[in-house]
Amino acid sequence: MSSARILVVDDDPQARDLLQRLLGPLGAVTQAPDPRRATERIAEGAFDLVLTDMAMPEPGDGLKVLHEVKTQLPDTPVVVVTAFGNIEGALDSIQQGAFDYLAKPFDVDAILRVARRALEQKRLVEENRSLRQQVERGSPMLVGRSAALLEVYKQVARAAASNVPVLITGETGTGKEMVARALHKRSPRMNGPFIPVDCGAITESLMESELFGHAKGSFTGASGTRRGVFEEASGGTLFLDEIGDVGMKVQSQLLRVLQEGEIRRVGESIPVKVDVRVVAATNKDLKARVAEGLFREDLLYRLDVVHLHLPPLRERSEDIPALVEHFAGRHARGGVRPVVTPEANARLAAYDWPGNVRQLENVVARALALNVTGVLGPQDFPEPIGDASTPKMAGLAGDMPSLAELSRRYAAQVLQHVGGNKSEAARLLDVDRKTLYKLLEAAEGES
Repeated sequence: MSSARILVVDDDPQARDLLQRLLGPLGAVTQAPDPRRATERIAEGAFDLVLTDMAMPEPGDGLKVLHEVKTQLPDTPVVVVTAFGNIEGALDSIQQGAFDYLAKPFDVDAILRVARRALEQKRLVEENRSLRQQVERGSPMLVGRSAALLEVYKQVARAAASNVPVLITGETGTGKEMVARALHKRSPRMNGPFIPVDCGAITESLMESELFGHAKGSFTGASGTRRGVFEEASGGTLFLDEIGDVGMKVQSQLLRVLQEGEIRRVGESIPVKVDVRVVAATNKDLKARVAEGLFREDLLYRLDVVHLHLPPLRERSEDIPALVEHFAGRHARGGVRPVVTPEANARLAAYDWPGNVRQLENVVARALALNVTGVLGPQDFPEPIGDASTPKMAGLAGDMPSLAELSRRYAAQVLQHVGGNKSEAARLLDVDRKTLYKLLEAAEGES
C-alpha cells in the first residue's frame, strides 16, 4: 500500500522515533505518547496501520488503543508491541482483534515484515469491500461489471417491460435461468408465478403432459385431471430451459400456444386460454438445428423476438474477482468472510472455465470446505486451475505469511467474530478447544 498512514503509540520517545525511522519508507508516520493522545489522533483521521506498546502509564494501555481502533476504524490492523516473554498478554491481544504482536527489543526485519503484511491485509479488505459494493450495485441476476455483461444488463432492462417472448442463448453454466428470473422480477408480471422447466430432463413421452396437462384416463397412469405448467404459470412467466431438446410434435404444439394463447390438455378437445410470457433458453445453435431438420423455423422466429446472448466466463475474465468474492461470501464458514490472495485471483482469472460460472462456484465452495486458514491461495485450488500440491502460498516474496500464521490469524478472527466464545469458535472451525489454543499459538516464532 503506497503512502500508508501509520500511527505509533508508545510512552518512550526513543522507541517512537525508532519506529518512525523504520516505518517511514512505508508511509506517513504519526506519533502519540499515550492512549489518550492516540484516541485524539484516531478521531482526527483514518490510519492504515497502528502500532501500540502494550504497557504504558495510566490512563489505559495498549489494549485501550486496540479497542479504540476496533471501534472507530474496524478494518485497520493493530500490531501490539510487548515486553519479551509476555506471550500470554500477546495472545490476549490477538484474541481481542490485534493483527499481530512484536517483542521488545525490536527486530528490525520482523517489524518491517509484520507491517507489510498488515498493510497488505488492509489493502485486501478494502479491495474486497469494493468488490462487495460492486456486486450489490450490480444486477441481482449476474455478478460483474465487464462491458459484455453491462450490455446484457441493458438488454434485460429494455426487454423486461414488454410481453414478447425472449430467447436466451449461451454455454452451459453462464446463468441463463438467472437472467430469466431477472426479466420476470423486472416485468409487470413480477407478482405472478415464475415456473422453470428443464426440457432436457423430461422424456418426449411425458413432455406434452408436463407442458399442457392431461385429462383423467387420457393415458395409463392418468388417475385424475392435471394442469400443465402453462396453466400454472398463467399471469406470470414460463421459462423453458434447453428448448433445443424438445421433439417436433411438442414444437408444433408450442407454436400454436404462442400464436393463439391457448392450450389443450392431453385427452381433451376444449382449449384453455393462458396468459403466459415465454422465456426460452438453449446452449445449442438453433439455426443449425433448423438446417438439420431438427427444429421448426417458424417456432424459432416466434421464440426469438428478443435475443439475449450470455458471454462465456472466459470472455469476461475481469468479472472473476467479483464472482469469487460473491461465492466466497455465500459459502463462508460460520459467516466469517475469507480473503482471496491476489495470486489466487490471477490463477482463477487465467483459467478458461469450460463450465463457466457454475464451475467457478463449485471450485470456490470446494476450496472453502477444505480450507482452515480463512485465506484462499493457489494451493487451495486443484490443477490446472491452481496448484493443490503446493504446501505454502506462493506470494509476494517474503511478505506473505506462512500457512501456520494464517491458521492462527483465522482462528483469532473467528474467535473475535463470536465475541470471544472459545467453544463456539472451536465449533465453527470444526476443532476441539485444545486444537483451537494450538492454532492461536501456531507460528509463534515466525512473527
